[in-house]
Amino acid sequence: MPLKIGDKINLAIHDLAFGGEGVGRIDEFVVFVPFVITGETVAAEITEVKKNFARAKLLRVITPAPERVVPECEYFGACGGCQYQHIDYAAQLRFKHKQIADLFERVGKISPEKIQSVLPCPAPYGYRNRIMIRSQWNGPAKKLVIGFIRADNQFVEDIEECKIAEPALNEQIKEVRANPPPKGGIKVVLRVQPENWEVPPDSFFQNNFFLLPKLVATVREFLQAAGAQHLIDLYCGVGFFGIEAADVVKSFVGVEYDQLAIKAARQNAALRKITNGEFVAAKVEEILPALLQKFSVLADGQLENKTSVILDPPRKGCWPETLELLRQTKPAQVIYVSCHPATMARDLNILCADGVFELSRVQPLDMFPQTQHVECVADLRRRN
Repeated sequence: MPLKIGDKINLAIHDLAFGGEGVGRIDEFVVFVPFVITGETVAAEITEVKKNFARAKLLRVITPAPERVVPECEYFGACGGCQYQHIDYAAQLRFKHKQIADLFERVGKISPEKIQSVLPCPAPYGYRNRIMIRSQWNGPAKKLVIGFIRADNQFVEDIEECKIAEPALNEQIKEVRANPPPKGGIKVVLRVQPENWEVPPDSFFQNNFFLLPKLVATVREFLQAAGAQHLIDLYCGVGFFGIEAADVVKSFVGVEYDQLAIKAARQNAALRKITNGEFVAAKVEEILPALLQKFSVLADGQLENKTSVILDPPRKGCWPETLELLRQTKPAQVIYVSCHPATMARDLNILCADGVFELSRVQPLDMFPQTQHVECVADLRRRN
């Protein structure tokens, strides 16, 4: 059945793909539709046709799934920030688990049995401590709009509040709207500073305080399970993981190229009276071999490496040079933390190639309820 833009079709949704779009088929030709749920029958209009698939916009739900709920946000469906507010939260966790397991099996050849259940967030709404809103001049309406990029294009959806943001950020949104930027095209970052942490304006910090204790507990559990004696926290930022796991290991080093972040990391450690670690401003590829050599210890006359490495790269994943360096230097354990399962699965596949490392397990955490995103922590061990 040839499809063209503008065609109106009825579609049975049989899966929810990673990224949030529902998957249906017309004569085996795949059609992606947002804001639907597995098991639903929907009416949709074709908006894009490619060689192997098409995309459509949802017109109406003909047969709703039992997991469908009323979204809390009036902008849901127009604003591009959330993809899952129409799905019951318990069902969101199940869908995310299946998406991660399918993705890891397809991209990383990783058994679904390695993927643990997704840990829920205690606050499915009102959890984000950092957002970025944009200003854009709306010519036809002759006004400046302030909000988030729309789900269907690059225009900005004018918003007065964000249901997944912390209340303090919604107060900041009111302030920005009362004192708007002078023109369109300006991005404004709103942030709730973490308590008792020094974080420079451009430095990274986890954006969900509510699930942060579970993330820390997962990393600590992985370190203890491997019997780690020493820890190297690569791309350490303001020192979060190294500091939170300091009492689990004999010693640790945080490595970060950003001088301001390293200065903040040292202040954060001093504030907590942590003395068994240090923070170094350096490039990872230049310092990692020497650090691993430094932390090698003699046991029964033989060199024994009980060093763990934490990786928490940006969404695009690790640099190929860093992955190759880890394959060559072979630390006892690599704990990989990522908010992008696709690039994580790719990188794990590289690390485990030729039997250099073996994946023990992956623990997903729902740091981003109502959205397509999910945090994962992977435990890799060096194979003997």
